[in-house]
Amino acid sequence: MYGTIRITKAPLSSKASAAKLTQAAQTFCYGTKPLSFVVRPSTAALQHNAISCKRPFSSTARTQLDVFPPPANAPNIKVTPPAWHHPVYTEKQMNDITIAHRTATTLSDKVALTMMRLLRMGMDFFTGYSHDHAVSRGTKNPAAARRAGWYGPMDERKWLIRCVFLESVAGVPGMVAASLRHLHSIRRLERDNGWIETLLEEAYNERMHLLTFLKMAEPGRFMRAMLLGAQGVWYNALFFAYLLSPRTCHRFVGYLEEEAVITYTRFLAEIDAGNLPLFEKTQAPEIAVRYWNMPEGKRGIRDLILYIRADEAKHREVNHTLGNLAQREDPNPFVSEYKDEGRRHPGKGIENIKGTGWEREDVI
Repeated sequence: MYGTIRITKAPLSSKASAAKLTQAAQTFCYGTKPLSFVVRPSTAALQHNAISCKRPFSSTARTQLDVFPPPANAPNIKVTPPAWHHPVYTEKQMNDITIAHRTATTLSDKVALTMMRLLRMGMDFFTGYSHDHAVSRGTKNPAAARRAGWYGPMDERKWLIRCVFLESVAGVPGMVAASLRHLHSIRRLERDNGWIETLLEEAYNERMHLLTFLKMAEPGRFMRAMLLGAQGVWYNALFFAYLLSPRTCHRFVGYLEEEAVITYTRFLAEIDAGNLPLFEKTQAPEIAVRYWNMPEGKRGIRDLILYIRADEAKHREVNHTLGNLAQREDPNPFVSEYKDEGRRHPGKGIENIKGTGWEREDVI
């Protein structure tokens, strides 16, 4: 399983020799492939990397993840594609995504907003994230923001840590809500009116975000322990909260997705400012290209973040809208067919997206 690297005392005669030595060292450290966000370094960096084998925020051996692997011991299966096919986004639709905030007017809304802010503070602390709303809104230079805050600048490594932790948390609410609504439907012997499918699809979409970032860097033991503990607390807290007040939970997730849109907008601003050079020339992982059907020439990391931000904006719209509805009686407006097709209404795509959600009288 493990190979050996024979080091000789002969000097490196050329850049090609240095490159071969680096490739052998990376294969020894990372497996068959190095981290996907590592771009071609200079000759000096090659010699340094040939000695250093540490991967970003990881102390474990790298596990290679197939894109859509066939099941084990299934010789008749060629490939297992994703169950939900992602809707097509145009470049204009993704670029038109903006930051939005729904004002908390009711007591339920204020509780949801307060809990979201507490959660975000904890996530910011554990992931070393320095958050600046002014950068995301384009009113402050990202280069100036990098010098502010005691966390220090957000480099490529910190962004990957943030994204992995964020997406591991974001994949839980949809699954909790869907499972509880499924059990309610069975217990009450009544229909769910289309909510379960949308909630499951949201959880699946967030998990695809996580799998995409895991193709770029894999967490180590400490990060995995943090995720395990966070998931245990997070899942059970949401489970009991959704039993008590589904409306508050959907509003909470809507506010959480507002912050996700801000985070990825800041991510884009950092890339555009040239503060993340490793991401500028890197291509998106194959799993992302296939899932989002990314076109040729639009498969960079910046393009990938545009897709992910659009997904988060859609989840923001969905949860704010569901929080406005009667939880037991109203149908899911995102999968319903409308009598007046000429009127704007919510759907699976982002053609008619509303950042603060649809009001009940507009869709029901």
